Amino acid sequence: MQLYTPIEIEQIHQDIPHLIEIMEWVKSFLGRHHPDLGRPGPVCPFVPHALKSNSIQMAVIRAKNLDSQQLEEIVRHYRDIFLDITPKEKELAINKAFLLIFPDVQIHETSQLIDGIQQKLKPSFVESGLMLGEFHKQNESSGLHNPNFRPLRSPIPLLAIRFMVESDLPFLLSPDNPYLRIRYLEAYLKNFAHKLTDKAKLNDAYQALALAKEQLKEENLVKY
Repeated sequence: MQLYTPIEIEQIHQDIPHLIEIMEWVKSFLGRHHPDLGRPGPVCPFVPHALKSNSIQMAVIRAKNLDSQQLEEIVRHYRDIFLDITPKEKELAINKAFLLIFPDVQIHETSQLIDGIQQKLKPSFVESGLMLGEFHKQNESSGLHNPNFRPLRSPIPLLAIRFMVESDLPFLLSPDNPYLRIRYLEAYLKNFAHKLTDKAKLNDAYQALALAKEQLKEENLVKY
């Protein structure tokens, strides 16, 4: 049985509209097919299963009067919680997700706060076997199958935490920085090299890692 204080009730009252809006967006956008997607199925293939298994959890983060460093600590805290309550059933773990909603972050702040936090924390998340995604109205990231589709636009700024999956390889190849690509690809291979059934994808990962190392070596030679 859950007991609530007056302050907690007031906070819940303020948070409910944001939770409902994002839940509707998850169901109606991420969990369904979009004509501009460029492939069959829902925008996020895992959402229908996550909804069915009740594996999505959300939190409203009040960012007002908090700086980026404080917000980073909050996101790291949720990462630790996410890892601590891993489902014992492996088939459910793939559908597990945290959505951290930031209703106080204004549109002009999303680049610094949402994108900035995601870029800073993504390496440590990936090395923990997780993905950290940034969603907001101005997100210009394109879809894998249609460069004109914007799958990461949400009605309220948010960061999504989920487990890394085999199909995440393309998302780990994007950094121009070869050092970052090496970190991402080594983490990917650590998680999947022993169980990847798609040998072509495994070869792609190893080749990309070799190219990133070669690029880093060449850049260091030029620098020094």
